[in-house]
Amino acid sequence: METSLYYVIGAGLILIVSAFLIGLVISRKTGEGRIAKAEALATKIIAEAEKASEIKKKEALLEAKDEWFKAKQKFERETQVKKSEITKLEQALAVKENNLNRKVDVLNKKEGEITHREKALAVKEKVAETKEKDLERLITEQNTQLEKIAGMTSDEAKKLLISNLEAEARREAAGIIKEIREEAERNAEKEARNVIIQAIQRCASDYSAESCVSVVNLPSDEMKGRIIGREGRNIRSFETATGIDVIVDDTPEAVILSGYDPVRREVARMALEKLIIDGRIHPSRIEEVVGKAEKEMEVIVRETGEQACFDVGVHGVHPEIVKLLGKLNFRTSYGQNVLQHSKEVAMICGILAAELGLDGTLAKRAGLLHDIGKAIDRETEGTHTQIGVEFASKFNENPVILNAIASHHEDIPMETPYAVLVQAADAISGARPGARRETLEGYIKRLEKLEEMADGFKGVAKAYAIQAGREIRVIVEADQVDDVASVSLANEIARKIESDMEYPGQIKVTVIREVRAVDYAK
Repeated sequence: METSLYYVIGAGLILIVSAFLIGLVISRKTGEGRIAKAEALATKIIAEAEKASEIKKKEALLEAKDEWFKAKQKFERETQVKKSEITKLEQALAVKENNLNRKVDVLNKKEGEITHREKALAVKEKVAETKEKDLERLITEQNTQLEKIAGMTSDEAKKLLISNLEAEARREAAGIIKEIREEAERNAEKEARNVIIQAIQRCASDYSAESCVSVVNLPSDEMKGRIIGREGRNIRSFETATGIDVIVDDTPEAVILSGYDPVRREVARMALEKLIIDGRIHPSRIEEVVGKAEKEMEVIVRETGEQACFDVGVHGVHPEIVKLLGKLNFRTSYGQNVLQHSKEVAMICGILAAELGLDGTLAKRAGLLHDIGKAIDRETEGTHTQIGVEFASKFNENPVILNAIASHHEDIPMETPYAVLVQAADAISGARPGARRETLEGYIKRLEKLEEMADGFKGVAKAYAIQAGREIRVIVEADQVDDVASVSLANEIARKIESDMEYPGQIKVTVIREVRAVDYAK
């Protein structure tokens, strides 16, 4: 404000000086006659300038006072706000200080209680140590007295007690196993039976008998001589080209082709039929016809594999795997055609997967390829599961498929539900009445092994394999095996059979315990 005042005074002085100079100029130009007039004008201007400067001065002072008053009010408001904040902080600090004082009092009180308890615990520990020593002394004295009375040491008593407890625990465990099994059978057997029956009803394949020979009909017995040839040239050439033995015997109008390789045997049959129809039978013609038959067999094998994939609805299979599927059509296992078996397993897997909410296409693919190794197991070392996994892995098959192939005979652990489905479907397809046939020698050995396994358990009097090995009945000694132990024995025998034998379907284990009381009236 002082600066504005100075500006006003300066402006007035400038006006006065200007008026004075103007007067001088005017006086010089107009003469002395105009001096008075100029002086009057100058006086007037000076008076107006002084008046204006006075007004400006008052306005400047008023503005300065107004600004000072506003600044004062603002400062007072800010000061009041800070005072109120400081007051709140002081109140909060006072409350916290009171809380801290209370907590300190509580802690001091608890510290005193803890000190008191520690002292009490120390006293109790001393008392407990004294009592423990007294108890050990009493136990030792009692054990000594018991050993004298019973006539055996403490270790012997412990062994006897443990043996009794173990026997009791086994009985209780057998009872629990029986209850759990009965409950599971009540709840699950009916549903599982329905699912399996439905799968079997919806998929029924034809059966075929296992055979290592093929019979070729002849138009007449004279053809046998032409097949043999001069000094046996033709038959030797034919056997060398095909790898199959030709048996010419007294069977009228027929010769027999014998060999374990079903594909080679089929090639030999096709070639021999062509030679018989053509009539020209000599070594060079035999080699030519056998070559053509082999090419035809390749086409038949490929088309058969493609048809199998089409029948079960599996697509995108590598051509090499398709060829192996076609070869399975000429391979049998226990009298069952392996390709028909694989197709049946695939269909059952698809049905079971649909019932369980799984991927039906993946399940069918696993079922179709589960025995793929049997197509080349006679050409490669290893089990058909190992060979199948190695072959399928070369063509980037799904790991789920590989695990199902490898584990369907429990050679490795099952990692997915699809492996379980393949194993179940494989058992269903092979266990159906008439599906498979085994030799008499193998049948007898299987029954004898079943009976030997059961006879090896303690308390077994005699075991009988019945129903073609589908059930084994075990008669136990009544004085060695009680009712509860019979349940445990049946379970142990079943687990032993599962681990040591391979068989289609399931084997029922029945344990029979009989008590007879005999007396005579005289």
